[in-house]
Amino acid sequence: MPVLAAVLALVVLAIVLWDAFETILLPRRVPHRIRLSRIVLRVLWTLWALIARRLERSAKRENFLSLYALLSLIVLLVVWALGLVFGFATLYWAFGSKMSGSAPNGFFTDLYLSGTTLFTLGIGDVTPDATAERLVVVIEAGMGFGFLAMVIAYVPVLYQSFSRREARITMLDEWAGSPPSAGVILRRCFESRTPGAALDRLLQEWELAASEMLESHLSYPILAYFRSQHDNQSWLASLSAILDTCAVVISGVEGIDPFQARLTFAIARHMLVDVSQNLALRRAFESDEIHSLADIRELKSWLAAAGVALDHGTDADQKLLELRRAYVPYVRVLSELLFTPMPSLLPPPKVRYNWETTAWARTGRADAH
Repeated sequence: MPVLAAVLALVVLAIVLWDAFETILLPRRVPHRIRLSRIVLRVLWTLWALIARRLERSAKRENFLSLYALLSLIVLLVVWALGLVFGFATLYWAFGSKMSGSAPNGFFTDLYLSGTTLFTLGIGDVTPDATAERLVVVIEAGMGFGFLAMVIAYVPVLYQSFSRREARITMLDEWAGSPPSAGVILRRCFESRTPGAALDRLLQEWELAASEMLESHLSYPILAYFRSQHDNQSWLASLSAILDTCAVVISGVEGIDPFQARLTFAIARHMLVDVSQNLALRRAFESDEIHSLADIRELKSWLAAAGVALDHGTDADQKLLELRRAYVPYVRVLSELLFTPMPSLLPPPKVRYNWETTAWARTGRADAH
């Protein structure tokens, strides 16, 4: 029994430490799906989503979903800490629980010693007598310092990545509206005297943004669950609007060079596909057309009324449909997972920019818009 207990303890410690190393320190995607952190986060999200579906008001549901990311971090840290405490306590028990102090020897005393040692309390009312146990106490105390240091460093890194992402999403409100749409972006660009240069600047910014999001969301998958500041914004809707814009430009917009759109489309789709795979999601294949030709004609008519001329013809329409088939299925599965509405090519009727609304009153629509 002591030998089996020691083996069990080492296995538990190895699982916890390796999972913490992959989650916090390893700056790349982890390919295997069976991981302690992934199991914990998936089970917690399943329960969280089950409750969210029962909430009828969208604002209440959004506030409830926004708590998941922070709660999941706390739960994951607790699971890691409990695993380490249990693993070292089992080691003490395997070595015979040779302790001196006020508490009687036994596994509960081993748990108490393990907990006070890991969290570096140093009370001293229970002390090990055997050399092996003293060595384990020293190792656990050092590991406790390292564990706490990793936790302290982990949270700021997450919020720095989240802050960079949200800054670009907030900036997109003045370009694409809220919720964002490709139609508003293109119309906005043609308000400039040099629409091609204006659009290229935006797409270059989002080429960098998609690259950063690709790196951060693969290294820290929990970032995908962080909600934006406004209910009508999300990283998924923003990225989808940028991809829609690139697809429309690539299929043909008069006066716009599609070169930058192709570059931004490539990295944005890369980010979307890799994040979907990293969250263990499967692409949603459908037999019907993702967007009908009637939707595309409506977009072209809406943009034509704003002075934006798109290429007409069946070839241009089919090219746009083919480009959208390359990423819309991934947007759909992520939309279902994260409870974010599917963005459209055109803005909803009577949509307002977030900057036009305050907590006290609504401003009038500015002439610039």
